[in-house]
Amino acid sequence: MSTPVNAEQAWNDLQRIRVPQERVYDEVERRASGAPGVAYAAAALMWVFLAGLGLGPPRWVVLLALAAYVALLSVLTVRYASRSPMQLHHSRYNRRMSVTLVAGVVMTGATAWLSGRLAESLEPVLAGLVQATVSAAVFLLFIGPASRWAAQSLRGHGEQVAR
Repeated sequence: MSTPVNAEQAWNDLQRIRVPQERVYDEVERRASGAPGVAYAAAALMWVFLAGLGLGPPRWVVLLALAAYVALLSVLTVRYASRSPMQLHHSRYNRRMSVTLVAGVVMTGATAWLSGRLAESLEPVLAGLVQATVSAAVFLLFIGPASRWAAQSLRGHGEQVAR
């Protein structure tokens, strides 16, 4: 059975669907490029954590500081996510977002490790400050372009799913 299709009506229906979808993608891209406060807060937390590790505290203090660091990052993430007026379905998150997350973790971790190794010859306090500053700077330099790159990929992702 086939039903007659009015091409003009089908085009109008498609445009009615596509315009709100484009607005959602515009909002995602705007949020990816326009919320530096969260990135600065995360970098500040990382700086404080790494600078504290440079003081050479006992193991139990390191574990306590790590738990506090993870808890504060979780609170920051939840607060930022709850402010978002949009709730995207999980299928809107694509491979680029996963690659960006993994690359950020690897890059920041490698920078912290390498800067710590290079600053070993300095006094412990100064080495911790150098390590913290370099790691936070690399994090901030990476997070902006990477999040914009990942968010731009969402615009074409809905068309691929529809095909």
